[in-house]
Amino acid sequence: MKMIAAQLIALALSGIAVASPAVPPQPKAKNPQCNFWANVRDRFINEIFLGVCAQDVHSMVRISFHDAIGFSLHSEKGGGADGSMIKFQDVELKFPANEGVDFIVSFLQPFADDVGISYGDAIMFGTAVGLSLCPGAPRLAAFVGRPDATRAAPDKTVPEPQDSITSILARMADAGFSPEELIHLLASHSMASQAGVDPSPALLGAPFDSTPFDFDSQVFLEVMLRATSFPAGGSGPNIGEDMSPLPGEFRLLSDRLFARDNRTACAWQASALSQSTMATNFATTFKKLSLLGQTQSKLLDCSEVIGTPPPAKNKQAFFPAGTNHDMIEQGCATQAFPTTLSTVAGRATPIPVVQLQDCPTCPTFKRRA
Repeated sequence: MKMIAAQLIALALSGIAVASPAVPPQPKAKNPQCNFWANVRDRFINEIFLGVCAQDVHSMVRISFHDAIGFSLHSEKGGGADGSMIKFQDVELKFPANEGVDFIVSFLQPFADDVGISYGDAIMFGTAVGLSLCPGAPRLAAFVGRPDATRAAPDKTVPEPQDSITSILARMADAGFSPEELIHLLASHSMASQAGVDPSPALLGAPFDSTPFDFDSQVFLEVMLRATSFPAGGSGPNIGEDMSPLPGEFRLLSDRLFARDNRTACAWQASALSQSTMATNFATTFKKLSLLGQTQSKLLDCSEVIGTPPPAKNKQAFFPAGTNHDMIEQGCATQAFPTTLSTVAGRATPIPVVQLQDCPTCPTFKRRA
């Protein structure tokens, strides 16, 4: 969805150096059937992610949602987590909600073909591998053995940020997810940036929170802050866009509404207040997402080869410089937002966009302008 919009992004924020940490030793397979997948894991780390948690990892999280949510408990909408986004890219990449997904597809298709895995496994296993590199992320379950997709998912299965909260919740319920589970999946926005909501070149890669290379609670807190302006250099307001509280930060309309709607506000606030709860809930709900349209008993569980992510840099969300508790717009009616969170001193400074990432080791690499 555009609400999970992002393209392949740079290893560094513009003007902020991001070290490329050494990848820690990865776990060995205990089940001999998973030895192959340990090798696939290493190729993902070295050839697609280049050993770091950057926004290319979020692109994997994004395509995993877009691919899997083409599913319905009540009607014929697609095969769920089956790789149809790649197999039938000539159809699905034309849908407006999938704008920008073509970049990661252009890497995943030749990678999966070369390695010899299904597109559904490339998406879901690759997402688990990618998040294992990210500070604060949970360790995801990794089931493999998905058969190839047999049909494309139809348009309108992926919600968009301009959709009403009622319609988004109805679409998610049709796929088997509660309002709380939707909020749990939106933890992916902790590493997200916009691509396509605002077409302005200056805002390509504008992040959704102030810590876009960390899987943390900041996005949930910062969306609860009173907005002040649209990002400079953009063309806002655009369809699906809302004002934001920090210079350079991009806010989706749907996120602002989720944080204030009585059906979702308390789950949103709970995610803002607990890094560990947010991560655990995401892992649980993502496992459910990864198995949509699949029979778990027919798949091989190779979760054992997924590495343990680095610990979160911050155990709790904080108020960025230039903001404070007085800017919180309370949405949860049953629990007041606490006054104990720390506040960074000083003035707010613009959050730079993240740049498009070249991937010279990716299969069929094409340098982008």
